[in-house]
Amino acid sequence: MSDYILEIEHLTKDFPGVRALDHVNLKVKRGEIHSLCGENGAGKSTLMSVISGVHPKGSYEGKVFYKGHETNYKSVKDSEKEGLAIIHQELALSPYLPIYENIFLGHMTTVLGIINWNKYINESKNYLNQVGLHEDPSTIVSKLGVGKQQLVEIARALSKKVELLILDEPTSSLNDDESEKLLDLILEFKMQGITSVIISHKLNEVLKVADTVTVLRDGKSISTFDVKSEHLTEERIIKDMVGRDLTHRFPERTTVPGEVIMEVKGWSVYHPDYHAIKVVDNASFYLKRGEILCFCGPMGAGRTELMMSIFGNSYGSHSTGEIFIKGKQVHLNTVRDAMHAGLGYISEDRKNLGLILIQEIKTNISNASLKKLSRVGVVQEDREIKEVEKYVRELRIKTPSINQLTRNLSGGNQQKVVVGKALLTDPDIFIVDEPTRGIDIGAKAELYAILNDLVQGGKSVIMVTSELPEALGLADRIYIMNDGKIKGQLLRSEATQEKIMHIALMK
Repeated sequence: MSDYILEIEHLTKDFPGVRALDHVNLKVKRGEIHSLCGENGAGKSTLMSVISGVHPKGSYEGKVFYKGHETNYKSVKDSEKEGLAIIHQELALSPYLPIYENIFLGHMTTVLGIINWNKYINESKNYLNQVGLHEDPSTIVSKLGVGKQQLVEIARALSKKVELLILDEPTSSLNDDESEKLLDLILEFKMQGITSVIISHKLNEVLKVADTVTVLRDGKSISTFDVKSEHLTEERIIKDMVGRDLTHRFPERTTVPGEVIMEVKGWSVYHPDYHAIKVVDNASFYLKRGEILCFCGPMGAGRTELMMSIFGNSYGSHSTGEIFIKGKQVHLNTVRDAMHAGLGYISEDRKNLGLILIQEIKTNISNASLKKLSRVGVVQEDREIKEVEKYVRELRIKTPSINQLTRNLSGGNQQKVVVGKALLTDPDIFIVDEPTRGIDIGAKAELYAILNDLVQGGKSVIMVTSELPEALGLADRIYIMNDGKIKGQLLRSEATQEKIMHIALMK
């Protein structure tokens, strides 16, 4: 029996106008945790999709060997039958079904056409215990937080007797505590003999759990490292990812924030379905001109709900409180009102709230700025193309054309399209909710530089982030939220990860 559970030889995969994989070679040892790192568009997700049968045999060149034999997968079902499971960055659960049905969906058995539901409810408890999720199996999945939904996905993989588990950005939507628990779970799987391949941009997590790291760049396999014996560092991985040394992750700031440009007083938001429940409770904060203001806190703290409700009542059954912009009280009853008042917004849910995936890049970037790009009610196409190409270039969106369908881009490049769309609206106050989720270290540095340029030019930024190093590296001030309340604030000069967590957990 080979020491390798997975072997890739000279794998090449083309899409219209772009080569996603270019003679990639990869070997994964049995029972190890192998991490794939690379910039957005490097080919990581495409490689995993080929391995798992999302892209069937015949749609690529090269060879894939799994458990010693060359694969001939026509679909994901073929790979699942052999104990290979992939968990994508965008979760693939059915939100209106209970946990136990999601776990066994697609591989239930029947007797005379009848499903023994009690059997599956009881069996699901064993898998939920394995992943540390102590929920009633009958709970509807949409009622769970993102972290718990991730565990349901893993429980589903275990139910298929998984031998090789592929996880694409598994912690991108999780807070620090949830991420820690998931990483511990992957280490536990290793003890049980399960091999894991992890795609991640969080290099500190990679170095914590991975035995081996392979770096992809521009569709090519660049390097492979043994983490322990080579004393691998984040800086070494980054150099191979971006093809250069990245000396400063966060830009230096030379300006000092000015006068208060926005103030929110006594803001409360009520649940969209249960109208008596406060999701945000009496929140008050202010924002200065030329300032980056960060909101931190655990998942479910109310940060996103606060920002969405401010941006034209985009969340909640109703809200109460006062908003002042440039000293004047405003009533932002619709998204149009918010945009007219000088607010721009990037949602954390890019696929449902930020993009139209079946439309091309050009339309997605320009559709919020058509009035700006029009004359006498007619869109000036030359100007539209010029503006869109400018942001594609500045944000380094990897695409053969601005007419490429957005759904064909990698997750990180889709996120860049959302950023370009918001930048084109030219807001005075830029609200960005988890803007770097799912994008690589090089792209993060570029986005940080863009945010820095905005505030240097007198704009103001409110950022919601779950990455505390990001908040500490960028923010002038940090508000900490939990349980729908603002628990406190810290200046840049006094903020530490420990202080933020302490404030968040205060009663």
